Amino acid sequence: MENIKWEIDPTHSEVYFKIKHLEIATLTGRFDKITGTAEAEEDFENTEFYFTANVDSINTNDQKRDAHLKSADFFDAEKFPKITFHSTKFKRIGDATFELIGKLTIKEITKPTILEIKYGGTNIDPWGNTKAGLKLKGKINRRDFGLVWNAAIETGGFLVSEEVKINANIELLKK
Repeated sequence: MENIKWEIDPTHSEVYFKIKHLEIATLTGRFDKITGTAEAEEDFENTEFYFTANVDSINTNDQKRDAHLKSADFFDAEKFPKITFHSTKFKRIGDATFELIGKLTIKEITKPTILEIKYGGTNIDPWGNTKAGLKLKGKINRRDFGLVWNAAIETGGFLVSEEVKINANIELLKK
């Protein structure tokens, strides 16, 4: 069986993250410029994913914070402009649930990463394009990728947690 080629529809997709701030609240941010492809069997078994986020497109609804995240303290966007993910294994763990195992690269540091995928189904849009919907979630430790900046807070603990939750709503376009 020949694999079907898909491409992320960036206008109908989003990649965002959540991280604890001051140990009392959760901050949400996203990457506004994403690209990616998938090659999959009809039922999405054995899918290969490739994904890229443009670091300079980080958006937390605060330009000053975004500038700090793009700086050498965090992502160093000038030196490391892309975050990439390439899958190494894709396996079904439920009717519409898969485990996506791959290699996430941030600041040229590559680590194995596991994401859970919920397959939302496939449909045809009003213009005759075949689309597939996926919801991804996972978590990483930001320190594993060289994102180590932090500040102690007066009451104890740190300004930013180490754990980062990753979420994505992806709409794929059949090529």
